[in-house]
Amino acid sequence: MLGMTEAQTSLLKISDRLSVRFQKTGSGPPLLLIHTIRTQLEYFRALAPLLAGSHTVYAIDLPGHGHSPIDPSASFDEPYFRRAVIRFIEELDLSNVTLVGESIGGALVLTVAASLPQRVQRVVAINPYDYETRYGDGIRRGNRFANFIIGSLQIPVLGAINASLENKIVLGKIMGGGYHDPRKLPADLLAEFDEVARRPGYKRGARKVLAGWRSWSKARDYYQQISAPVTLIYGDSDWSRPDERERTRSLIPASRMVTLKKTGHFSAVENPSELARAIMERECPQ
Repeated sequence: MLGMTEAQTSLLKISDRLSVRFQKTGSGPPLLLIHTIRTQLEYFRALAPLLAGSHTVYAIDLPGHGHSPIDPSASFDEPYFRRAVIRFIEELDLSNVTLVGESIGGALVLTVAASLPQRVQRVVAINPYDYETRYGDGIRRGNRFANFIIGSLQIPVLGAINASLENKIVLGKIMGGGYHDPRKLPADLLAEFDEVARRPGYKRGARKVLAGWRSWSKARDYYQQISAPVTLIYGDSDWSRPDERERTRSLIPASRMVTLKKTGHFSAVENPSELARAIMERECPQ
């Protein structure tokens, strides 16, 4: 197992077609970690231990990600993942939960909070992926290579071919566009992402996530329903633009915004210590 070696790893069967792999560590009030687009729970291997001293930390593989089973009939859009996270929380009967998510996980913690107000105590949305105006918009902002490769994935036939040709080098160049300093993408973590991508059906599912780009922008429709206090955390080099960040902040009733310096989209890997400090800071406007 890559990192988080003291955590307890389990597979929670939610239904005949839906199971979620997760790791549990620490003690205290529950805190749920939801990873970025195209990663898995090992993404939080540096962050989770920093939070486990004061919380029982649950880090999950979203359905079809990491080592969670892949349902080939699933839509892999925001409503699908939201329902899965809600079911996970309900199956474990978690209450007074702190939800922490990055990228698509950042959008999901906001929509889940709007849907489960009775169970959610606090929300931390990191670089929420809720601004796309075209296929793969966010990832394509990373660099020219990412723009070309991700853009091609929407083209029938060619997209499937290009997805099948992805390897560790290609994945590294694409993901590197999400870092302020691409050298901070660990080689062993990249190797894990590459290995997982070889699972049957994984790349098709990843393309479905991208194809559901409209659903990630529609997530904003739920933000005004959130009653829990929300901290929005953005890397100063995140893919989102300042006006998009302010739009999200303005939609959430009890929210504040924090910016991490010299940090990109994948902040839990690039700047885990500063991110943990920002998560643990509980002040929020009334």
